[in-house]
Amino acid sequence: MTETSNDAAASIGRVRLHVADLTSMARFYCDVLGLRRAPDDDGRSARLSVDGRPPFLFELEVVAGATRPPKGSTGLYHSAILLPSRARLGRLLRHLARCGVALDGASDHLVSEALYLRDPEGNGLELYADRPRETWPRRDDAIVMTSEPLDLDALAAAGGEDRWNGAPAGTRIGHIHLRVAALDRAEAFYNRIVGFDVTLRAYPGALFFSAGGYHHHIGANVWGSAGGSRPPGTATGLGSFSILLPDGREAAQVVRRAEAAGLAIEAKSARGHAVLLRDWDGIGVEIVAEAAPADQADQPAAGPVPRRS
Repeated sequence: MTETSNDAAASIGRVRLHVADLTSMARFYCDVLGLRRAPDDDGRSARLSVDGRPPFLFELEVVAGATRPPKGSTGLYHSAILLPSRARLGRLLRHLARCGVALDGASDHLVSEALYLRDPEGNGLELYADRPRETWPRRDDAIVMTSEPLDLDALAAAGGEDRWNGAPAGTRIGHIHLRVAALDRAEAFYNRIVGFDVTLRAYPGALFFSAGGYHHHIGANVWGSAGGSRPPGTATGLGSFSILLPDGREAAQVVRRAEAAGLAIEAKSARGHAVLLRDWDGIGVEIVAEAAPADQADQPAAGPVPRRS
């Protein structure tokens, strides 16, 4: 942990997607990606995890009169599912081929190996496995990430003889990548309000943010959304995503910085452990304190988070 970042245990939690066809979407995430649905879900939503119990990776929510988001609007670029090993990713790759699922692409990012595809309603997905952290290349004390061709045959072979039998324990949302209208506004929110470090500036048209030295928990790009507006409320796609902070004091500081910047707190849980904010692109961000916030008297005064270059 550095003085400018959130706790090293900070992570991305559940991704909420607005959907038009709950049945087909739930079938894809369960039958193809190997997640399981919570048994007590109603017919308007589906919560998905490795075993049907918390912690959930996705929540699918039906939107009445749903339409696809307009081209060029802000929102989701992709949700990224982190597998616990390269072997598991290799087995999933072979499973996708057996299911007839076409990939949008595949990349070796030096820090990870990644497969890209889309769900039935066009939401981007990344399926990836990290390389050991000690092997991540660095230059001038910054993590180096690129997009090199991925050897799919070698990845498939790494899965060994075992077949894919569903998402394994340890599968989680590793990061989320967003379409934003302007990178400076994204930095103002995710760095100076949320408190994540900027880990990579050199990638054209994109910024990457993380806590605790991870390569990135959040990506933001303007590749197809520069100057774009938020989609209408009836659009499918990203409803919100959660950022999990283990320290309630950190969550309280995020809230105070958001209020000081003029951002409204849209919702708060009964016990104050979670609040819903929106960044300046209208993207819903739930700040979740996994431990109860400390008493106000125990909390340090709020202040700006210095930018890390």
